[in-house]
Amino acid sequence: MELDTLRDEARDLLDETVALRRTLHRWPELGNDLPVTREHVLSALEGLPLHVTQHSTTSGIAAVLDGGKPGPTVLLRGDMDALPLQEDTDLPFESATEGQMHACGHDTHTAMLVGAAKLLSARRADIPGRVLFMFQPGEEGFGGAEFMLNEGLLNLPPAADGTDSPVTGAYALHISSNLPTGWIASKGGSIMASADQMLITVTGRGGHASQPHHALDPIPIACEIVQALQMMVTRTIDVFDPTVVTVGRISAGTTNNIIPETAVIEGTIRAISERTRAKVRDGIRRVAEGVSAAHDAQVTVDFHDGYPVTVNNPGSAEFALDVAREVVGKGAVVKLPNPIMGAEDFSYVLNRVPGAMVFLGGTGPDRNPATAAPNHSNRVMFDETAMVNGIAVYGAMALRHLTGAPG
Repeated sequence: MELDTLRDEARDLLDETVALRRTLHRWPELGNDLPVTREHVLSALEGLPLHVTQHSTTSGIAAVLDGGKPGPTVLLRGDMDALPLQEDTDLPFESATEGQMHACGHDTHTAMLVGAAKLLSARRADIPGRVLFMFQPGEEGFGGAEFMLNEGLLNLPPAADGTDSPVTGAYALHISSNLPTGWIASKGGSIMASADQMLITVTGRGGHASQPHHALDPIPIACEIVQALQMMVTRTIDVFDPTVVTVGRISAGTTNNIIPETAVIEGTIRAISERTRAKVRDGIRRVAEGVSAAHDAQVTVDFHDGYPVTVNNPGSAEFALDVAREVVGKGAVVKLPNPIMGAEDFSYVLNRVPGAMVFLGGTGPDRNPATAAPNHSNRVMFDETAMVNGIAVYGAMALRHLTGAPG
């Protein structure tokens, strides 16, 4: 199936895509319950030949396009939730909701996926199979993808003609301010890290700050644990299978002249393999218990499982890059040399279906991607013209997958 007209078709959809994106940007919502966002998406999909299912455990939407010929199903994902962040961009469509902002570009993902649904619906008669459009909430730490999977996202009935049409591939686009506008980037294998939380509580004995010898101060012990964790990472973890352990918060005490009983260390753990993910947990526990024991203090170490490693199927990633070269040109396609240490709950989908996470550049020619405000910044801004390439690549991956799935 020729793809050379897809960018022109996507460009024709840009104005309405921008309008939807700006509406979503102005009214961001957090977590898995996104009633306003869902209504805007449903309204934008109205009139398209889609079988729409509204999930009940979240605000997720599953919309299926039946092609005119029998074949498998390909999944396209767009996430819909925002971040708890006060926007500071001065855009005319800046967030109108205090303390909430689309700082990771999910508004663009959702708008582009709607655009792809329109583009593919216009080609419905020629599509050999089905397209499952996954509009998911709760990517920012709420596990929306896992909720949708548990609710039966992939358990599709037979196609309209009665033939089996299993989901054989899954693709997601994620906009990035670290790439020039419209560029496409991906890689096979691990592409994004796991993300777990650690909570270390050091327990000593409280007392008067003027008499530390009559107390057991947990604060210097906690500080020693933090320093020792950095040594543990650099001296026990393979640099070619890395981890990041960042302490984001230390809390202890109430005032200047009291030695507290406890000190609490909170942080995040990132890894790009399950082997290192397990090894670093063991190391954190060993360090915390060893340092505390050396000072006769008690310690508890707790972990909260976050998203698993996002692993692109190698064939699917190469396929996506090849399709992108055909659609946007070789000069705008990059094969990433290394994974990104951020995390994604599209990992749950890729654990079930071969596919790929693909990045879309969103920084315009007036700014330098190396210094532009990054994703999750209160000042991040994305070039909306990049959505032309996003819509076209979404559509192209679906069409080419269904006419000859990657190995």
